[in-house]
Amino acid sequence: MNHLSIKNLRKTYANGVVAINNISLEIGNGMFGLLGPNGAGKSSLMKTIVGLQTADSGELIFNGMDVLADPGAIQKHLGFLPQDFGVYPKISAYDLLSHMAVLKGVINAAERKEQILALLDKVNLFQHRHKEVHTFSGGMRQRFGVAQALLGNPQIIIVDEPTAGLDPEERNRFNTLLSGISEEVIIILSTHLVEDVRNLCTKMAIMNQGTILTYGDPNELIRLLDGKIWQKQIMITEMERYQNDYHVISSQFISGKMNIHLLSDHPIEAFKPVHPTLEDVYFSALKPLNTK
Repeated sequence: MNHLSIKNLRKTYANGVVAINNISLEIGNGMFGLLGPNGAGKSSLMKTIVGLQTADSGELIFNGMDVLADPGAIQKHLGFLPQDFGVYPKISAYDLLSHMAVLKGVINAAERKEQILALLDKVNLFQHRHKEVHTFSGGMRQRFGVAQALLGNPQIIIVDEPTAGLDPEERNRFNTLLSGISEEVIIILSTHLVEDVRNLCTKMAIMNQGTILTYGDPNELIRLLDGKIWQKQIMITEMERYQNDYHVISSQFISGKMNIHLLSDHPIEAFKPVHPTLEDVYFSALKPLNTK
């Protein structure tokens, strides 16, 4: 069982931006969702975990090893799938994986070949192993990304905005692939898409402005909002008035009509109660009651 312990982690950049503000998390095997808007500090936290930047203070312990003192302690066991690889060289999927495997320390040629072919089969790219990766579709590139992240049998995998730009079928295929490998390793899914966390993660945290706002089991966090979410359909011209008078946490068009959700401990006249969703958890964390 792998374990990542983050305690009182802080990071302030030279320009004064507090990117990581006293964060503490305990993460074990399975899919962990780190959810937050763009600019919330998710990437800063990911960079610190993988050793691409140092923290100012705090603890980062992976399987008993002090990552802040020795970043190599986690990098030897790490797989990383960034949001975008940029431009791929004009070489085949197999050859590119072989090159990456050498960089990860898989030196034995027979072992490297066996691992690469097994991974290409796992991500359903075996039949495309001789094609150049730059010709792949978006979904195929993401599955190739999973294959490279799994090289060297990592114990912790960090995935940054993995389904951005994928169509629904590709997203489902990709999510199924991630779920299948999450039982024996830690997978940290950093995203601003609530749907990905809802579908995949057994534990999650919501982050904004460098701070963890809430943390726990998604279903339990939803249950805590039972009886507190109220919905009404309004005219778009009424929006400002409702925002001034009530605690509006979200609004969206449904069939051309504006629907708003309020957070309230008590019933509100003309609003109907609705079962909370993970979206409500997310928006209520970003807009807590005491700040309206």
